[in-house]
Amino acid sequence: MPDNQYETQDPQDQYRTPDAQDSSRIPHPGITGEMDVEPDHGEDSYHGTGRLDGKRAIITGGDSGIGRAVAIAFAREGADVLISYLPEEEDDARETAQLVEKAGRKVVTAPGDIRDEHHCADIVAKAVNDLGGLDILVNNAAYQMSQDSGLLDITTEQFDRVMKTNLYAMFWLSKAAVPHMRPGSTIINTASIQAYDPSPNLLDYATTKAGIVAFTKALGAGLADKGIRVNAVAPGPIWTPLIPATMPKEKVESFGEDTPMARAGQPAELAPAYVFFASQESSYITGEVLGVTGGKPLA
Repeated sequence: MPDNQYETQDPQDQYRTPDAQDSSRIPHPGITGEMDVEPDHGEDSYHGTGRLDGKRAIITGGDSGIGRAVAIAFAREGADVLISYLPEEEDDARETAQLVEKAGRKVVTAPGDIRDEHHCADIVAKAVNDLGGLDILVNNAAYQMSQDSGLLDITTEQFDRVMKTNLYAMFWLSKAAVPHMRPGSTIINTASIQAYDPSPNLLDYATTKAGIVAFTKALGAGLADKGIRVNAVAPGPIWTPLIPATMPKEKVESFGEDTPMARAGQPAELAPAYVFFASQESSYITGEVLGVTGGKPLA
């Protein structure tokens, strides 16, 4: 494990992938403390340099996994953050909040279900009120549930949940946030390698991730004249609580082995991409998707 995000290492050996002995299933939505091998979110390694000083950010799904890593990185770069999450993820959210506060930044928590349009509006209103404004929106929260037979096993209830969580909420949050955003603000969406290389067992999830790519490109063009940039990060196989909570054990055991890096990625390895898109360093980039996939191509 690196001492900081700048230390040179062999990327193949930087982290190990969970194996058959430590890849047991956990109940959905997945709590970090229930995992046999907990992810690295950058708790000990992410070093900030003030790239987001004075910024105010919303991070959905900010309790664990990629969201926690982004919250840590943003806070150590100087941003105050609101994290949204499901009420049953309170333990993880409390730990993330403590990490943000330890970095000397303000944190606001917003438990609830983003499938509710009114809750999405409340998230934005709470950020504007409690943080004093809004500069960054990270649409990161997502739902997936692997089904062995793909289409035939996906119920209408599951399909609706995936669409509402992954697409509708992004639409509602972005629509509520934009009127409060000044030129120089950014929206960052979490897409996926699944948008480009979809797995049959994740048909509904992959469909939403392809939609996120299209949404990002269209909104990026649509908001350019307001000085608001919109980009996406497309993770490959990343070790988060969602994996052992939603994937069959045999897939968890081999998770990430099909990448050129031959391992799963860690949330800490994704955080710098979100910082880049949130910072002024990416000022001439909008409507783009950055793959963090261990070498799997975005076709």
